[in-house]
Amino acid sequence: MVNKKEIKRLVVKVGTSTLTYDTGKINIRRMSMLARVLSDLKNAGMEIVLVTSGAIGVGVGKLGLAERPKDTPGRQAAATVGQCELMFLYDKFFGEYGNTIGQLLVTRDDFEDEERQSNLRNAFMKLFEYGAIPVVNENDAVAVEEIVFGDNDSLSAHCAKITDADLLIILTDIDGLFSANPREDENAVLIHTVEELNDEIYALAGGTGTNRGTGGMITKLHAADIAANAGIDTVVMNGSDPEDIYKLLDGRQLGTLFKAKRGN
Repeated sequence: MVNKKEIKRLVVKVGTSTLTYDTGKINIRRMSMLARVLSDLKNAGMEIVLVTSGAIGVGVGKLGLAERPKDTPGRQAAATVGQCELMFLYDKFFGEYGNTIGQLLVTRDDFEDEERQSNLRNAFMKLFEYGAIPVVNENDAVAVEEIVFGDNDSLSAHCAKITDADLLIILTDIDGLFSANPREDENAVLIHTVEELNDEIYALAGGTGTNRGTGGMITKLHAADIAANAGIDTVVMNGSDPEDIYKLLDGRQLGTLFKAKRGN
């Protein structure tokens, strides 16, 4: 179980499938609820980082495209349109609850290059100092490799690591890790706690995610592994009701908790 008293800095990742409807359009009610919950937690004293997917998916809807572009320039163009829409809405919703956001668009190099990583960490720390909420996304418009191979699940884990977060929550369109694919097997059972990520656990991950996102359970396991090695617990849970974050932090058993590796 998660102990709210131990959580001073929280990273929350939200995926495209959680932010949008099947039409590709923004789920305004859910996005507003997420902003309200995170604003409330910040008001209670937590430092919050929001890692958001959705730029390409939202751009597809905004542009009225029939489907997600298959070519890289098409995805880049959709991302530029969608990122504007995403940040406009986040600024509006968080602003309604008296909170200021700061946009961070990053690439893999920002975490792998020592100097750039230091600059990025300093930006996070200064945003916390100023009382703002960092909103992070991959820079899909320029990071071609990240568009093809990247995922914001791993990005959220790197953000948790670089900010020394106490907990990573990954919101998705499934309740957590199951013993089998719950969409295909009615006997699939939710696994509440994973003490250690091993080949057996990875074998349960299955394939990729929805046609609006780039991930799937496998990317969430990779993220949990990155966080675990940094001493950070990860919870993968359904994001359909953002108020469930309250229940999780109050000690309710929701989603799948991936335990951090603790030092001796």
